[in-house]
Amino acid sequence: MTNTTLTAGAAVLALLAAGCGTGTTPSAASAPSARTTTAHTTAPHTTAPSAADTGRATAAGAASARYGAAARTTAARTTATGTSAAPQRCRTTGLRARVGRQDPGAGNRYAPLVLTNTSGKTCWVYGFVGLVLIDGRGDVLRTRTRRESVTPHRVTLRPGASAHARLHWTVVPSGHETRCPASARLMIIPPDEVAHLEVPFSATVCDDGRIDARPMAPGAGL
Repeated sequence: MTNTTLTAGAAVLALLAAGCGTGTTPSAASAPSARTTTAHTTAPHTTAPSAADTGRATAAGAASARYGAAARTTAARTTATGTSAAPQRCRTTGLRARVGRQDPGAGNRYAPLVLTNTSGKTCWVYGFVGLVLIDGRGDVLRTRTRRESVTPHRVTLRPGASAHARLHWTVVPSGHETRCPASARLMIIPPDEVAHLEVPFSATVCDDGRIDARPMAPGAGL
């Protein structure tokens, strides 16, 4: 074999080797590594809310909450004041108190303790009040509230109506007393209540601060 033939064969082999890199069917050795393609899902385009939008949303939520609370309150009031709702006990916050004119008689004093319904709905009182005498310095005086043997009855009070309890005490010292302390105010606890009312009450109560009280009765006078 001649050198010319060998040279031509080498040239052909070189051309074939070069064609392996540029052909349409590349060899496994020269193929690029496989890539896994994931289907692309287009998400909706969102923009971060501005401070003004956030403020409006907050205000709207607060208004909605207020409206819901107001609606529930209105519904509760409608139920409470409806014609089918039974009156409830009068509470201290819905009452005004005063002591009426004192009637003297042979060392005794009588006066009506009046409770007036200042609420906007009908309520009732039943039974006896609690009493505490207070002097001009604000100190509590010895007080003995004695319930008279009178059967109590429920007194229904429409708005603005009053009920009274007759009070009786003596101004004549008795027993070991040489003088009786003078009160300036009277603390009143309505029947079955804990909170109290306070009214002016200038009186001299003897017999160790004993006050006889009758149960609540209709009206403002004895």
